This record gives sequence, structure tokens and C-alpha cells, in this order.
Amino acid sequence: MKKYYTLLLLVLLSGMMRAQELNYPKDTIEGEEVYKYEVEKSIGLYRISVNFKVPQSEIIRLNPQLKERGLHYGETIYIPTGKQVDRKRQMKESAKEWGPNAYINRKAAEESLAQKDTIAPVDTLKVVEIADTTKIDSVSGQKRQVVELALMLPFESQQTKRSANAEKMMAFYQGALLALHDLQNDSTLYRLRVYDTERSERRVGTLCESNELDSVRGILGLAYPIQVERMSTWCATHKVPLLVPFADDVELGGYPYVFQFNSTDELEADSLCSWIERQNKRVHCVMIDIRESDMSAFARTLRKKMENKGLPFELLPLKDLMSDSTIQVLDKESENLIILHSDKYQQVRLVLPYLTALQKAGYKMRLVGQYSWQKEKIGIPMLYTSVFTEKTDLTAYDELWNKYFGNAYVSELPRYDLLGYDLMHMLVDYLQGEKSHAGLQSNVEWQQVGNGGWQNKNVRVIAE
Repeated sequence: MKKYYTLLLLVLLSGMMRAQELNYPKDTIEGEEVYKYEVEKSIGLYRISVNFKVPQSEIIRLNPQLKERGLHYGETIYIPTGKQVDRKRQMKESAKEWGPNAYINRKAAEESLAQKDTIAPVDTLKVVEIADTTKIDSVSGQKRQVVELALMLPFESQQTKRSANAEKMMAFYQGALLALHDLQNDSTLYRLRVYDTERSERRVGTLCESNELDSVRGILGLAYPIQVERMSTWCATHKVPLLVPFADDVELGGYPYVFQFNSTDELEADSLCSWIERQNKRVHCVMIDIRESDMSAFARTLRKKMENKGLPFELLPLKDLMSDSTIQVLDKESENLIILHSDKYQQVRLVLPYLTALQKAGYKMRLVGQYSWQKEKIGIPMLYTSVFTEKTDLTAYDELWNKYFGNAYVSELPRYDLLGYDLMHMLVDYLQGEKSHAGLQSNVEWQQVGNGGWQNKNVRVIAE
């Protein structure tokens, strides 16, 4: 009898724990009800599958990114509940949730922006109205033309923890608003639809399958290639330009309405090779030699470009870099250009003390690095590529920012608010027939890839 009650107690406790485990927020994706689960520390896909009593294949179906890169602590994934939801109800609920309302200082924005009656804050229907749509032109007496634009970014508004990524996306969004403030004129009214697309391809798919975007003339945003690929087909069908700010490896073939702002590995490698050629052999190139599988895509591309162009370089095994045999491949008379195997600072910082020691021993050193490494105290000059211009006078812009958002913006370059400001201007320029643009932080020159989309070819080499 004691065993019976013990077993019964265990069953009840198990049921209570199960009920507690499934107390997660719910969402709907293409008519399917799902749990929104924030990945915890030290938990794998198998354990999640067991806890929710759902096959791993079903979880991957709703989260295809897991197949490529696995789980990331703190990200939100979707897990099917096994229930279906009415399609009309799904779209109605999505319209309420996708706006980044949680990330805007509504009180400060409403008070400051209402002064000019030119920008209203985000409402519950994801629409930012830049002016009154029924406003009559004082001269002609005609209604102004309405141009609707869409902004799609991973604001992570449903995350319980606010990440640095969400902060950057909010700054990008605010910069885009200031751009639209500048672009208002007597004949045109711009309206902005704002969507939190998170990391989900399915959210983008739901938008494409609905009539939500039928009146949109241009789209700015999307951070992940898999989302861009889904939206590209819709843009090609509806002839709507899609300006992609971040992803640099999207598929452009056959999609002439996709504009990729960030430079590709190919363009950056070409720029660096041209810079090396112009030095007329005054630099001695040394490439860290490790297994091909461990090299970054950029390092592999650069090496291939140098080989094709006949640019000489020495190979230095990683183990030799940390020994006295390094001096056998260095040139005492020339500047040694060190090409590291990775573009991630955390993976290369351990070898920097050895390079610094060689520099102190009298060897001239320069690293092929990344724009983002500027904030690190490396101690060795760098050579890197950038789509951004030199720092410009931002006094007027910062005053505008402070006026409308009530605080001074302080950030390292590149500034995401300036990126939003520049790219929103670029999108509108394209709609008006312009193919280039000079912004506060970045200039763009579009180059079509075959019969497909467009790349920004304006890549600069910066030698410190």
C-alpha cells in the first residue's frame, strides 16, 4: 500500500511539473499554435524534445536555423502545441504583437514629436504615420501622395531579456524615423510600417502570404539570409525594392529588387589585393597557415584572390608563430602584412602578444583586421575594409536626435542610428530614380550582379 501511494504521489508531482513546464507564452504561425520558448543554459534539443513531448524533427521544422547552427542560449524558438488556429484570428493577433512598442520611450517621443506634428509614435497596428494622411496642400489644394514603406528588424520584443542586438535595432529604427522626418515635402507623405521579424523565416512567410504588404512601395531591413531569401520572391513578384542592411551573403541571382548594403568577401578581398598591388612590393605578405576547415570564409577568399593575381605571400604555420622560427618568414626591411586565419577577435587575440614581441624586436608589422576591432587595444597597426566613410560633423544631426528623442546619443562607430538614417534616405532615393547616395556615415554605389540583385561596391581600404 505504501508503494502504491508513493507511486501515486510521483505521478501527481510529475503532472504538476509538466503543467509548470508548459506555462509558456503562445503564438500562432501560419495557423499553427506554438509555444515561445527561451533557450536555457546547458540544455540541448533532445532535452527540449523530451520536456515538451515533441519530436526533434518537429522543432527543427518550425526553427530551420537550428539545422545550420544549433541552439543559442537566450534565443526564442517555436515549439508546436499540436493545435491549429483560425487563419483570420492569427493575422489579427500578429498585427497586435509585431510592433516594437516595448522599445520606444513613448512619453518622451510623443511630447517632442507632437511639436511639429510630423512624426507619431508606433501604434498597435505597426504603422508610424509621418503626417496626417488627409492633409491638404495649402497651395494646390490637392491631397498629398502617400508612399508606404516597411521596416523589418529583429527587435526581439517578445524576449524576456533585452539584448545588445535589440538596442542596436531600436537605434536603427529611430534613425530611420529621423530620415523620414527630413524627407517629408509638400507633395509626398511617407508612412512606415514596422515589423518585429525576430529570427523567424515563418514570420516573414506569413507576411508574404497575407495582403499585409500590398500597399508597400519599399522595404528596409531583415537581418538573416534565410529571411531575405523568402522575401526576395515576394519582392520580385510585386516589383518592390528590398534594401538589406546587415546580411552580406544573400542570394541575389534572379532577384533584381534586392539591394545588399554590406560588402561581400569577394569585394573586400578584391579591394585589399588592389591595395597590396599599389604598394609596389613595399609590403611582405605573411598568411597564417592552418587547416582549411578552420579558416574564415574571408581568409579563404583573400588567399584565393592573391593566388589568382600572382601576389606573393609566405605561409606561417600557427605553431611556428609561437616560436623563434617565425623570423625565418619575416622581412626585416619591409612592412610585414600579417593575414590572420579568423575575422573573430576572440579567436586571434591569443597570438597578438607574439606579434607585438616581434614588433618590439624591430620588425614592421601590420594586421589585416576588421572594422569592429578598432575598439580593441591591439597595439599593432591595422589594415581593414569598410563601407563607412570617415567621421563627419554630426552636430546638426545630434541636435535633431536630442530634440526628438530627448537624450544625447553616445555610441562607437559605426552608429546604427546613422545607418538607419542613411539607408532610409537611400531607399527613398531609389524610389525617386537615384542610383547612388552620400550619407552621414556611408556612401553607396550600386552594382548589379548579372540579372539579379545589387551590391554596394563602395568598399574602402583603411590603413592605420
